[in-house]
Amino acid sequence: MSAAELAAAYAARDVSPVEATRAALTAIEERDAELNAFVLVDEDAALRSAAESEARWAAGTARGPADGVPTSVKDLERTQGWPTLRGSRLVDESGPWREDSPSVARLREAGAVLIGKTTTPEFGWKGVTDSPRTGITLNPWDTALTPGGSSGGSAAAVAAGMGTWSIGTDGGGSIRVPAAFTGTVGLKPTGDLVSTYPQGSNGLLSHRGPITLSVLDAAILLDVIGRPDGRDWAAPPERDESFTLGIESGVAGLSIGYSPDLGYGRTDPEVAALVAAAVGVLADLGAHVTEVAPMFEDPIEAFQTLWCAGAARTLRPYSPEQLDLVDPGLRQCAEEGRATTAVEYLDAMAVCTDLGFRMGRFHQSFDLLVTPAVPTVAFEAGRNGPVPCGGTTPHTPRNGPGPQPTHVWASWTPYTYPFNMTRQPALSVPCGVTPSGLPVGLQIVGPRHRDGRVLRAGRAYEKHTGWSPVAEASRTRADGPRADERGQQT
Repeated sequence: MSAAELAAAYAARDVSPVEATRAALTAIEERDAELNAFVLVDEDAALRSAAESEARWAAGTARGPADGVPTSVKDLERTQGWPTLRGSRLVDESGPWREDSPSVARLREAGAVLIGKTTTPEFGWKGVTDSPRTGITLNPWDTALTPGGSSGGSAAAVAAGMGTWSIGTDGGGSIRVPAAFTGTVGLKPTGDLVSTYPQGSNGLLSHRGPITLSVLDAAILLDVIGRPDGRDWAAPPERDESFTLGIESGVAGLSIGYSPDLGYGRTDPEVAALVAAAVGVLADLGAHVTEVAPMFEDPIEAFQTLWCAGAARTLRPYSPEQLDLVDPGLRQCAEEGRATTAVEYLDAMAVCTDLGFRMGRFHQSFDLLVTPAVPTVAFEAGRNGPVPCGGTTPHTPRNGPGPQPTHVWASWTPYTYPFNMTRQPALSVPCGVTPSGLPVGLQIVGPRHRDGRVLRAGRAYEKHTGWSPVAEASRTRADGPRADERGQQT
């Protein structure tokens, strides 16, 4: 059940938070040994929290629709009493672990049931989820494949029913990529909307956001974690309105620009067909859809400069002997970052400024931009990209430098990282499965601080098609994969 369905069932006394939490824990017991999505599960604490929530619902004092919802948290976010190991053998497990990050603090205040922490690549550095500390996380749709990353543990957990929703982080696509690969919903909110503490090494690139079973759930969860925290100096003021307000208003009359490849990407034909069908659904629902010309050149060089500088800062406290324990790709990225000059870093920031200007001009004409979320489906687990390490990715930019080194993971996610650089809200919503039975994501991008508009469009598509990862996974297990354009389902 989605969080919205759970809240309604709790209020009607049809289901209890304890029952929902036990169901999540049972799913973890049955599936996580295979999927490796969790680094920590605290059954006792979860059941105590669920019992407290059940008492509040019975007394009519529930704290809102998140009260009693089984929730996981990516292991980059601080959690009081639980280690935050960040996928690294460099982190001392002994702690102390004395505080929650802002998003975790907001979840506790809302009565959510925290069941555990999910896997991440080391320090969240790449677009798949494996690390020297926790090993390889696998995709519930096909356990030979990756769920993507870096929030792959969170996405795998939600897709497999191991908790209702999860908190992920996104520095270049790390919420949207695994959402697309697992048939879940992933939202990277407007930068600064969800408070951050402590500030990570990737600075303005990194955002926190929901991974959920539905767009409606993403709006509900954003209401919870989108409240300000005094530890974040850039936090916006408290919002007066819920992100669910107007979410059912549809897309009729909205002006949507559609870019199948942003002018520089290469999309697998099966992915492109499903995304085009989904765009057709938005047009059928009354949106004014126009295929748009390229708006900017691929900013991967500037992104890589910023990303590797962040990796260098992350690893700076450690000795050469300690760095022998680190993921080789991360270490290579950090070495590149250490060689970056201040002028090169500022040049990369200037690219972000220019991108923001260009997208601001774009949104003077278009309410939203839609693209594929990722140009490929999930690929073999244990790789950093959709081809063997050291090979040429089929999604190398058309005018790019040729084969990419293994640490340039962003070379196969060309549609996500630009919007970390502009700090715009971007949503991946599932738009169907390929003939091989793997999910595909549609990315919906809006102007800064128009997260509600992005959610509204995703909800319109979701509600019209009736597509859900749970229903589709059940059908696929029963019937086997079939080639149909789920974006056209009514």
